[in-house]
Amino acid sequence: MAVSITISGANGRMGSALIAASLAHPEIKLRSLLVHSADSAPRLQRQLNDADVLITTEITESLLHSRCLIDFTRPKASIAYLQECVKQHLPMVIGTTGFTLEEEDFIRVCSRTIPIVYAPNMSIGVNVCLTLLAQISAMLKDYDVEIMEAHHRYKVDAPSGTALKMGEIIAKAQGLPWPDAGVFERHGIVGVRPRQKIGFSSVRAGDIVGEHTVVFATAGERIEITHKSNSREHYAKGGLQAAQFVQTQAPGLYDMSDVIQQHLRLSR
Repeated sequence: MAVSITISGANGRMGSALIAASLAHPEIKLRSLLVHSADSAPRLQRQLNDADVLITTEITESLLHSRCLIDFTRPKASIAYLQECVKQHLPMVIGTTGFTLEEEDFIRVCSRTIPIVYAPNMSIGVNVCLTLLAQISAMLKDYDVEIMEAHHRYKVDAPSGTALKMGEIIAKAQGLPWPDAGVFERHGIVGVRPRQKIGFSSVRAGDIVGEHTVVFATAGERIEITHKSNSREHYAKGGLQAAQFVQTQAPGLYDMSDVIQQHLRLSR
């Protein structure tokens, strides 16, 4: 379904991937780019290759001719953009991670006014893994669970939003309290590993796009589910698919499972 979009954080890594994907998409009209500083405008103009797209630092101006905002930035910026979307009754796709519990509550409150797709990972493959984890976790309640993730050196939050979402899904499937079931730090003499806990490990190095592995281990065997990203292209495609989805929805909070289910229904 055709949709006119604004991309915030356009000068970032995901912003660049979203621009490329939107310019190649026959049903996406890129209307504006929201940037933190005008200094990035010349580079973005080269990427746009003469396309008629507004580049601005002003959120209100950027949304005037758009039907959806796609946001992969930082929590503080995302919340400010969300407030403007509510004022303009504009749907929003949020791929930002690292929100506090209070900020997540604010997103839920705003979803009573506008439709929002909020997902820590827009990759179709990752979201298939999340579905599998819910099924497997319910069958392996006596296994130790460890979640390991790796990203590039510039990622500022840890564990990743995807890893936290994995932990939340596993905890729900196993009847464990979340986030209390998570073990996010180990240092020194920590003692024997407790039962019914979900361990997390984070790596930040080089230009790793994103890797996530969930290990289910018991005496004599282990099961591993791994997803590795080699580029941001599939994140961008998922973000555009979410934008097409959200513009047709009533106010509410949606995730990528909703987007995927609608895509499957329409493709039958």
